[in-house]
Amino acid sequence: MTESELEVEDAAVGEQALSRREQAVARSLFTARARAENRLQRFLDAALELMNEGESGRDFTVHEVVERSGQSLRLFYQYFGGKHELLLALFEESVRSTAAFLSEKIDEETDPLERIHRFVIEYYRLCRPPLAGDPVDPLATAWVMVDFAQQLLTSHPTEAALAFDPLVSLFGEVLEDAEAAGCIRAGLRRSPIAGMVLEAIMFNAFSTTIGGTSVRTIDPDPAEELWEFILNGVGSGARDKIVKPA
Repeated sequence: MTESELEVEDAAVGEQALSRREQAVARSLFTARARAENRLQRFLDAALELMNEGESGRDFTVHEVVERSGQSLRLFYQYFGGKHELLLALFEESVRSTAAFLSEKIDEETDPLERIHRFVIEYYRLCRPPLAGDPVDPLATAWVMVDFAQQLLTSHPTEAALAFDPLVSLFGEVLEDAEAAGCIRAGLRRSPIAGMVLEAIMFNAFSTTIGGTSVRTIDPDPAEELWEFILNGVGSGARDKIVKPA
């Protein structure tokens, strides 16, 4: 074997050894990441369980979350700076899962306007709190987070905007498709409209005090009433007949 051939062989062996080393490191990192994600999920699951059980939605302490998760307080603070960060992480998780669920639902519709309708109705139902005695769907977390969402929108608008982005983007895409099909007015600013509609759905579904209505009114369906309002508003279409005061 020539000297050049030996150099090629040595290089190949070196590359193979390096590749195995990289594989070992990658496998170790993958295992560590999976373990970290599992620990994180246990904190999130524990917090969600406590929120479902609490009368005020967020009525739990960090120590209760730690105890319910079966992990340590020291580990908790390796993941979160405090209760607010835990709630924010849980809220972001809720928004992502809600957006994924709604995406599947609206994909069942082909008509652009009906896709908007389906989004509004399904999101309303997710935000509607269950009645006492109703089984709690562990996947339906939107209603649990409404109280926190309201505070987040008021006190931390930047964080709220980032957290809501998956839902705003999804609804914006649905509006864009409807505009292209001529089903809604052209020129609407999709992001602000999406934000206003999402807020209207979320808080209307959760609150029953202002309008004096029941969250479980069957006839008419409050979700459908809200959809009619979103679609048609309160205008008569006869603006030119309105006489402005002198």
